[in-house]
Amino acid sequence: MSLLEIELPDGTKKEVAPGTTPYDVAASIGEGLARQSIAARFNGRLVDVGRPLEESGSLSLITQNSPEALEIIRHSCAHLMAQAVKELYGDEVQVTIGPAIKDGFYYDFYSETKKFVPEDFPVIEKKMAELAKADLPVTREVMTRDDAIAMFRGMGESYKVELIEDLQEPTVSLYRQGNFVDLCRGPHVPRTGVHKAFKLTSLAGAYWRGDEHNAMLQRVYATAFLNKKDLNIHLERLEEARKRDHRKLGRELDLFSFSEDAGGGLVLWHPKGAMLRTIIEDFERKEHLKRGYDIVVGPQILKTELWKMSGHYENYRENMYFTEVDEQGYGIKPMNCLAHMLIYKSKPRSYRNLPVRYFELGTVHRHEKSGVLHGLLRVRGFTQDDAHIICRPDQIDEEVKGVMRFVQDVAAIFGFQYTMELSTRPEKSIGSDSDWEQATSALRSALEDSGQPYDINEGDGAFYGPKIDVKLKDALDREWQCATIQCDFTLPERFDLTYVGTDGEKHRPVMLHRVIVGSIERFIGVLIEHYAGSFPLWLSPVQAIVVNVTDNQADYAQHVYEQLRAAGIRVEVDLRNEKLGFKIREAQVAKIPYMLVIGDREMAEETVAPRYRDGKNLDSMKVDEFVDFVKSEAAAFK
Repeated sequence: MSLLEIELPDGTKKEVAPGTTPYDVAASIGEGLARQSIAARFNGRLVDVGRPLEESGSLSLITQNSPEALEIIRHSCAHLMAQAVKELYGDEVQVTIGPAIKDGFYYDFYSETKKFVPEDFPVIEKKMAELAKADLPVTREVMTRDDAIAMFRGMGESYKVELIEDLQEPTVSLYRQGNFVDLCRGPHVPRTGVHKAFKLTSLAGAYWRGDEHNAMLQRVYATAFLNKKDLNIHLERLEEARKRDHRKLGRELDLFSFSEDAGGGLVLWHPKGAMLRTIIEDFERKEHLKRGYDIVVGPQILKTELWKMSGHYENYRENMYFTEVDEQGYGIKPMNCLAHMLIYKSKPRSYRNLPVRYFELGTVHRHEKSGVLHGLLRVRGFTQDDAHIICRPDQIDEEVKGVMRFVQDVAAIFGFQYTMELSTRPEKSIGSDSDWEQATSALRSALEDSGQPYDINEGDGAFYGPKIDVKLKDALDREWQCATIQCDFTLPERFDLTYVGTDGEKHRPVMLHRVIVGSIERFIGVLIEHYAGSFPLWLSPVQAIVVNVTDNQADYAQHVYEQLRAAGIRVEVDLRNEKLGFKIREAQVAKIPYMLVIGDREMAEETVAPRYRDGKNLDSMKVDEFVDFVKSEAAAFK
């Protein structure tokens, strides 16, 4: 019998008999390593630690401290949760799929009778703990496709049957632990005893295979970690995220609301929320004008023929709304690029005129299914800080870098860290291969020249061009997709955009689609959670509130309020006949930066006594001194 040659990461080579497992190799090095090994990478493929080796190759062991370990543990824990649910509820529940996801995992279940509620979580977790304590072996089996279909059909697991029927392979892999078996490619941990720290977190509905015409499943979300310390840290972060939920804070701070009378995904901005939005929009206009953009405004609806010309009708119409006027079809715009191209075409352009940079705070509407709507983060009507840069091909590099600098500046102002990724051509797209290659190369070159680290996101570009996506990291280290830069050779071709070059001939420009914060609605939702509703002074819809101690100071308090308002301070006044402590607590709950307490002394000296929202008291000062103080502090944030 010829031996296999196995090469380890340090270059060491071992000769082993066929059928030797990665666990055996680990045990030959040390029992401690074997106990810590939960999977392996063999010739570049992830495999179970108990998988027999049948060929020579390179082997690296994945221990519980390896970067890949947590995803494998979470995927395996999804099976543990499914096993617990089946043992508790039996044939009443069917299992479907249960992948690992960022920060945890989920499993989708179907049942006509069992409706999961959060009160079920402790029961399921208790059963999971019992199964983990039993330290059941987790073993891989290979079965013919037909035998697997027959087995799952006999078990009443119709969703597993459907999954296998769609597979083309003659055999499938299954994983068994105790009396539970699941269809899976693996790898998985070797024993259920690996699972030490897990927690069920939430429930949601999900259509089978994401199709609204299919059955509604019950999705149980959960998470798992290597130890209880890491789990507790994560749960504390989840609790903090719940406290920061923009939907909760939006109600408490009276910023916005939704109404079924208006329709799902359509935001009603209350005065304070509208003020916050106005501050951001004014900031955007100022920053764009400073960087050489021209402000434009396009119509809300455009003829359907234009959307066909652009490719949106073919590639994007399921996300659009259409209407008819005088027997002419129109599409309500889901984006602003078409109007900007028509503005460009309104007169001849020379190479000397380029680049042109058109900026619009453009309100758009997109057809989002009700199941994906989520506060301000996913809505049907929203406003983008949308701009289109039309430039010569030789200007692409500098223009992309200029947008990247813009993004960096704005991220710093709002206190965000960020990462970047380059998204390439999707399967559903328009344009020639050469145009896509040129556009992708241009974005890649700008990223590399800037020295900015980036990842590649294969196949996730826009249908008309590749893009750079910027993901902001908030105070809880969560990522939010906001800014994007898209390089487009196709739409200028379709809309016959031209400029006259140095040779007197017409040439084709390139168009960069870009947003800096993206959807204003989404960005405000992110900001609310980032700041936990305690906005910096320059962003706060209300910067100060004047509160009197007794009715004796009411007239002076009103006078102070009017002085501050006239000076441009965003201010409120509370003259209610309530105790001072009550009014201060209400102002703190409203997260107003400054409370100006007016008592007899302040009235006599014509001063105000500022109190910060964290309880810190400032020295009394004249009203004009407070105005200068607020304006100076607000300017420092920008």
